[in-house]
Amino acid sequence: MVDAPTLREWLREGPFALAMSSGFFGFFAHAGALAALESEGLTARAYAGSSAGALVAGLRAGGLGPDVMRTMLFALRREEFWDPAPGLGLLRGRLFRERLDALLGGATMESAAAPFGASVYDLRARTTRVRRTGSMAAAIHASCALPVLFQPVWLDGVPCSDGGIADRPGVLGVVDEARVLHHHLASRSPWRRVGSTSMTPPRREGLVSVGIEGVPRVNPFALHHGVAAYARGEAGMRQALDAPIRDGVVRVAEG
Repeated sequence: MVDAPTLREWLREGPFALAMSSGFFGFFAHAGALAALESEGLTARAYAGSSAGALVAGLRAGGLGPDVMRTMLFALRREEFWDPAPGLGLLRGRLFRERLDALLGGATMESAAAPFGASVYDLRARTTRVRRTGSMAAAIHASCALPVLFQPVWLDGVPCSDGGIADRPGVLGVVDEARVLHHHLASRSPWRRVGSTSMTPPRREGLVSVGIEGVPRVNPFALHHGVAAYARGEAGMRQALDAPIRDGVVRVAEG
C-alpha cells in the first residue's frame, strides 16, 4: 500500500494554481494561508477565486506580496470602505474601488504578474462569468460585491455581483489548470447568500482542497478579529503542509 503524500510533497511535484473560495470577510484567513505557503517557497503559477478569495488571489496575481497584504489588512478600518448610499445595496462601493485602484495601480488582467480568473455573477443572465481580461480592480470589485451589502458593479454594460453566489468554491477560473490547490473557507456568516453552493469542497482530477477549522468570524463591525483569523489561516496551512492528502482533501481540525 502506497502512503498518501503530504500536501507539501504534492505541491513540490510541479507547478500549481491557487484557487480561493468566497467567505464574507474571509480574506484575512486567505492571506494568512498564502503567507504560510510562500514562506515555504510554494508560489502558485496562476490564481483564481470568488469574493474574499478573489480579493487575495487577485492582489497576489497583481504583484502584491504576502507581507504587503498583511500590513494592509492589519491596518484596515471600516471607514475606509464604508460609504452608504441609496441603491441596490447598503454600500456604494466607491471607497473600496478607490482602494483597489491604489493598490493595483491600474493593472489589467493582461498585464498582471500571473494569470488570474475572477468569478463574478452576471445578474442579467443569472450565471457566473469568469473575468480574465480588463481591469484587475474592476473584476475584484465585482466579485466582492456581496448582495445587500454592496451595490452591483457594471462590467461591459452588465450589472454584476458577488462571485460566490454560484461559484462559492471559486474554482471556475482554473478549469484549464492540471494541478490546483484550493483553499476552502466554511461560511458561518449570517449574511449567507441565497442560492450559494454546498459547503462540500469541490472534487475534480488534480485538485486538492484544504479546509481549516476554527477560523474566527470577521465582519465590518468586528475587524479586530482579523488578526486572529489571519493567524489561524497561517498556522492552519502550516499544519496542512505536513498532513496527508486523503481523497483530494486535507482537513485541519481546530485545537
